[in-house]
Amino acid sequence: MHRFAKPVIALMDGIVMGGGMGLAQGAALRIATERTRMAMPETRIGLLPDVGATHFLRVLPRDLALYVGLTGARLSGADATRAGLADECVPSAWLRGFIERLETMRWDDAQDAMTQLKRVFVPAANIERHAPLGDIRAHIKRHFGVCATGGVERIAASLSTDDSDWARATLATLESHSPTMLEVTCHALLRGRQMTLADCFRMELGVVYRAIDDGDFIEGVRALIIDKDERPRFAPTTLAQVRAERVQHFLSSPWRKEMHPLADLGRVIS
Repeated sequence: MHRFAKPVIALMDGIVMGGGMGLAQGAALRIATERTRMAMPETRIGLLPDVGATHFLRVLPRDLALYVGLTGARLSGADATRAGLADECVPSAWLRGFIERLETMRWDDAQDAMTQLKRVFVPAANIERHAPLGDIRAHIKRHFGVCATGGVERIAASLSTDDSDWARATLATLESHSPTMLEVTCHALLRGRQMTLADCFRMELGVVYRAIDDGDFIEGVRALIIDKDERPRFAPTTLAQVRAERVQHFLSSPWRKEMHPLADLGRVIS
């Protein structure tokens, strides 16, 4: 979808989470509404934001990308538009007649297709100009801007010094998620800002493979989706117990085995 030549339109009129985000962010035109609820909540079940999130979240400032990716925070349509995860925010009711409006388009001018599409989907006046994310933007920058120099453990330490309701709630959210996958997600999001889309997909696939094979994913699904006791037994249980080599294990390709140089030479010769 990211590379498809024809314009793909994503109507994000409601819940846009996980795989829905992966589909929507590959579209050429992303339309949000007042009903949009956007999030990447994978760390809650012992996974990382995948489906290209390590690539498409880099449109956000680094601290905001980490906040969204680590906490699974929900964004409104106005938030998404202001952050660059949606192109327009329109009234939900405006989408009802879009097929009829689409049929009025002239397709003989391909270069003007996107301009025409925007006219089809976007009314003269947009709605929901207030983006709630803006109210906490300074808090996010203060606490999540420290990740690059100390990981998620430092974010948690920073939040613990803030007595605001938002900081306490955010810290409680992080403490309920998989500590290992929080650290892995932090590193993956930072790496993804310098990687191609294809390499981000490859990295995410490797992490997901390891999370299912020997990580917290199965336990997260059990606790939050199957048994619904909401008491996952993640291992380790705290950020302080997460070892750097364990994080690197998840970020290393599970299919790229180290081979002796002579073994590679022998294979080439044969």
